[in-house]
Amino acid sequence: MELITDTIFETEVTKIIDGKKVSVKDTVIREIKLEIIVNGRNAGALMAVCVDLRELAVGYLMSENIIENVKDIKDIKLVDVDTKTFQVVIEAKVIEKNIDRLDLEGVIVSGCGRGKSTQISKIAIEAAVIKNDYSIDASLLFEEMDKFYGQCPLYEQTGCVHTAKLYYDKDTYFIGEDIAQHNTIDKAVGKAQLAGIDVTNSFLMVSGRLSSEMVAKAVMHQIPILASRTASTCRGVNIADKFGLTLIGFVRGKKMNIYRNPERIHV
Repeated sequence: MELITDTIFETEVTKIIDGKKVSVKDTVIREIKLEIIVNGRNAGALMAVCVDLRELAVGYLMSENIIENVKDIKDIKLVDVDTKTFQVVIEAKVIEKNIDRLDLEGVIVSGCGRGKSTQISKIAIEAAVIKNDYSIDASLLFEEMDKFYGQCPLYEQTGCVHTAKLYYDKDTYFIGEDIAQHNTIDKAVGKAQLAGIDVTNSFLMVSGRLSSEMVAKAVMHQIPILASRTASTCRGVNIADKFGLTLIGFVRGKKMNIYRNPERIHV
């Protein structure tokens, strides 16, 4: 994991244990502002945890269809503006109209961070229906979900971040951790794209709710299966239905709820 500055901060807290107040040391997560600069133009700003920022920028730009292919990136660098602000500066072949659209049509997403997205507007979702016949056994999803949280060091240390895991095969997976749910997908997918992985033959697990922007990100990347231990919103289900995504909630123990397109999960 790329550590840019101290990711966690140690502070004193007062705990009440067995009816008594006790002063103890605890850890909290640090967050920073990330500015994404593409070809000299501001393409967005996100509040994020200060790890995997290059990957976050790549995943975000590909989620928004500003960059179509990771091979279109000519140069990428991280700039430390100050202790609270970082920039990822990218030179790439881009779709300019989608940067314009972000300014005109962007909505504040419902994740824990503050960011804009155009994916969930009727005009902006341009991803094709997912026709991939990729499928997995239910037992694999149960097994990987059981492992999930133990593979996320920031969650283990602080309990204060959301997590995402993109699974390609038993030896190849990518973890994203952040305060904002949508950032976790961008980080995990950004890592996979930079590693040259075909994300259309993978499945994605997230720790939080399956809200519309989370589902839309999976669709934009043509990831065929998205799963969580928690529930989907109505709009999340509708997007999955429209674009052929296998959407799964409440993956716990040996149970799961497959909201749409169950044919990709074998029992």
